Amino acid sequence: MDENKQKCSRFSPHSSSRFSHVNNLDDGCLMHIFSFLSPIPDRYNTALVCHRWLFLACHPRLWLRVDRAVKRLTEPGVFPSIEEAVSAARPGDTILIGAGGFHFASNIQINKPLCLIGGGELPDDTTLLCSRGSDSALEFLSTCKLAKLTVKAELGCCLLHRSGRLIIEDCNLQCESNPLDHLSYAIITTAGGCEPLLPSTAKRNGDSVSVSQTRIKGGAKAVLTSGTLALQQVRVIYAPTSILFWFDVVHRL
Repeated sequence: MDENKQKCSRFSPHSSSRFSHVNNLDDGCLMHIFSFLSPIPDRYNTALVCHRWLFLACHPRLWLRVDRAVKRLTEPGVFPSIEEAVSAARPGDTILIGAGGFHFASNIQINKPLCLIGGGELPDDTTLLCSRGSDSALEFLSTCKLAKLTVKAELGCCLLHRSGRLIIEDCNLQCESNPLDHLSYAIITTAGGCEPLLPSTAKRNGDSVSVSQTRIKGGAKAVLTSGTLALQQVRVIYAPTSILFWFDVVHRL
């Protein structure tokens, strides 16, 4: 048994794992299997099994990482800022943003399909801060997903949606509420604003925003839409410490 398999047997929480046939697979085969898992929670939980699975599940081939403590880009797939990670990412990549402290994000344009996920257990563990004077923290021109992130905008909007399908899941969106709350929005979407679209064209373009299990705080309105997009299917759950929103922003028919 090679060293990696010994580590997996020694540190696995289940004693029967040392007899598991899956540990006889080589690293390349295991990594290929892990690539089919959803980043959160399946691939994240996979990394907790043992040292070998931690190494493979967090391999840069499966997702990129943002770590503010990184000074030099000596480790492949690890970047000191979100902007650098987005620039280096390939379409379809997942970027895991390290928990703890603030990650500065101002007018970062994302024009390829990406998934951005906070590295903590809760959205509050990973905060993106958009400084005053910026239009938005993140600007989306492609289909993307955000999960387990807190995005704070001092003045402007947290997320600016231009086109594509944007999925926001288990996040906190917080913008300044006083004294200029009429200039602050959690989400602004300008998709479909150029010309009226027929229902068939709207479906083909696929511009939409889907929000689930997300806290929104501050601003006169949570969402500002333009063009043919409208807020639909709003659901709210009042919890002891927060208000959770589920809603879609899609084309009016």
